[in-house]
Amino acid sequence: MGVNESTIQDRTLEALARTFFKESIKYGFRKIDYLRFVNFLLDMAMSNSKSFEANGRWIESVKIDESVSAKVLPLESERLRIRSFQPADAKVMQSWLQDDDGRHFLLSRVTAKSVELEKFVDDKSCLMGIITLKDDNPIGAVAYCNHNPQQHRAELRKIIGDPAKRAMGYAKEATQLWIQYGIQTLGLKKIYLSTLNSNIRNIKLNEELGFQVEGILRNEVYFDNKFHDLLRMGMFID
Repeated sequence: MGVNESTIQDRTLEALARTFFKESIKYGFRKIDYLRFVNFLLDMAMSNSKSFEANGRWIESVKIDESVSAKVLPLESERLRIRSFQPADAKVMQSWLQDDDGRHFLLSRVTAKSVELEKFVDDKSCLMGIITLKDDNPIGAVAYCNHNPQQHRAELRKIIGDPAKRAMGYAKEATQLWIQYGIQTLGLKKIYLSTLNSNIRNIKLNEELGFQVEGILRNEVYFDNKFHDLLRMGMFID
């Protein structure tokens, strides 16, 4: 693919533009401000063109390593383990779900109250794994929800609950391993997820893992006294 050909979906660009537009209204943007913003954006893009041309694209998809066995819990990667959720994990899970990043793990449930976590754990269509370091210290969780064995599909959730362990590549490493488990053990042919359209970091991570935007759910969830759009992203497995 040539360096001038886009690798980003229109829906992704629309979601990013919509998020910026909502914020720009709050700042009181006028037409001239949008033109100035576009000029600044183009200047920054041009100044970064050498890096872009060297890489050929902004995002490189991460390939699933089929040679890695991820069939039986606990799973193990270079730095992490994923084991089954245990009742004793509920306390640390509750602490993870208190901040904004953590609350999104139960996003479709809207809140992170203990009763919601209990329902989540007790749901027979959900399978949850706890992410630990090699010393067994728990740092996060992954889950497959709404698992439909007949349709070979499930919804993926992920969280690095320990704030000190975020932005270290653990989310990507754990999610890759969990995807392999879904493919090799659960026989999944489609994995999907939802994310806030304003969570640019998470959208980029999902795209790097191989997910693509399937649609925008307008005003899908309500918290912090306002409605929020969600992006529905999916991955198909041949």
